[in-house]
Amino acid sequence: MNMLEPTVFIVDHDMEIQRALSRLLESVRLHVEVYATTQEFVERHDPSRPGCLILEVRMRGMSGLELFRRLRKEGSWIPVIFYTEHGDVPMAVQVMREGAFHFLEKSCSEQYLLDQTHAAIAWDLRRRREECERQAAAVRFNELSVREREVLTEIIAGKTNKQMAYQFGIAVKTVEFHRANIMRKVGAESMVRLVCLLSKSGWKAEGEG
Repeated sequence: MNMLEPTVFIVDHDMEIQRALSRLLESVRLHVEVYATTQEFVERHDPSRPGCLILEVRMRGMSGLELFRRLRKEGSWIPVIFYTEHGDVPMAVQVMREGAFHFLEKSCSEQYLLDQTHAAIAWDLRRRREECERQAAAVRFNELSVREREVLTEIIAGKTNKQMAYQFGIAVKTVEFHRANIMRKVGAESMVRLVCLLSKSGWKAEGEG
């Protein structure tokens, strides 16, 4: 899978914080982009770019909290680390419940911030990789023929080849042929792998809603 270089996006109106964070993150060879307003970030945000967002709560215009909620509403799941002097425990609890990656005070240690930034990037890369695998698996299952879908439904239900042959009025060897085709088309070398791919793809058996 082709993956763009992860970027740490910093949204903070304080230029000193911008410079300090940029120097810190670039010192460990992270790619950094800085935005002084939330609106500027919104205008340039591309959800296909991996990385994480370090976000101040109190911003001019749209606040950091409003930006975070807007991103989630629009379907952007970039991990957000709130990094602020203006938070409190109830706010931290609320945004964590809403899916923020972390809520840090600016007094936290540089090493802890780096650790959480690396963890957020790793989470984002893993999520994107899993989504690519899910989409690829869905495509492969959608390429199965009608009969292969029927056979797959019965395989998942635990039917034997003999039972399926009787059910469909075909020879056992024909069932075996369909099973082999299913495994080949979806790229599964075992039943365990087949079930894993099914789970990732979101494929529904015949007759399911």
